[in-house]
Amino acid sequence: MRDTLRLWKSAITPVILIILGVSAANADITVTFKDGAPKDRFTIVLNAACAIGPSVLQINLATAPVGLLFDITENGDGIGVSQPFEWVSPPNNLAATPQVVDGDTILELNLNGLSPEAPWVFTIDLDDKASKQPITVSGSEIAGAQASLLTSGRSTTGIFDANGAATISTVCS
Repeated sequence: MRDTLRLWKSAITPVILIILGVSAANADITVTFKDGAPKDRFTIVLNAACAIGPSVLQINLATAPVGLLFDITENGDGIGVSQPFEWVSPPNNLAATPQVVDGDTILELNLNGLSPEAPWVFTIDLDDKASKQPITVSGSEIAGAQASLLTSGRSTTGIFDANGAATISTVCS
C-alpha cells in the first residue's frame, strides 16, 4: 500500500504543478545604450533573484534602420573618433573578452553564467552611416537594434526602443 501511494504521488505531482502553472522563475535582462563622447556605454543588468547558466549575449546593430556599426580603429569604417571595446565593470564570470572587428554590427559576450550582481558596463564607439551627425548615436537611432540571449539552447530577443533600452525576457536556470 505504501509503495502504491508513493508511486501515485510521484506520478500526480508533475500534473498538479502543470495545472497550477508552476514553472521556472522569470528573469529579465535589461541592456541600455547611452551615447557619450568619446565613448558610448552599454549597461547590462539581470533583473531577477536567480541565476542563468552559461550564455551568449549578443548585440546586433544590423537591424537598426540607420546603418550602425562598431567603430574601434582610427582608419576603419567609422567616422572621426574611434574607441575599442573596454570593460568598465566586467562580470566575474566572463568566458572571454569579445573580439570586435572595426565595422562589425554584431558583438557577442560569452558568459559562464549570469547572476544578479552589480551591472556590467562596457564602452565602445558606435557610428552611423545615415545621419548628419554620424559620430553621435542617440537612443532613437539604436531603436530597432537587437539584444539576444542564447542559453540552454533557447534564444530570446529584446528590441532596443527609442530610449536606448532593450529587455530580454528569459527564465532562470
